Amino acid sequence: MSKSFYHYLVNYRHAIIKTEISRFANAAYEDHSFPKQSKNYHEISNYLELNVHYLPSMTIFDEAWDLYVRDEQ
Repeated sequence: MSKSFYHYLVNYRHAIIKTEISRFANAAYEDHSFPKQSKNYHEISNYLELNVHYLPSMTIFDEAWDLYVRDEQ
């Protein structure tokens, strides 16, 4: 994977149709502590579970991660 998860995710920020992933991307962009260089699922998942309140369900992260893995391979 060439891009970090964060750099992949922010591509969804300016979606014309707002989705859960685009809302996640906008919130992550505003989160200055987000692990921006990470490509590690567990590191990002742990960060989200322990530190953020803007993600209503970890399922959204899992869906975004699946897209990341699919598109970045």
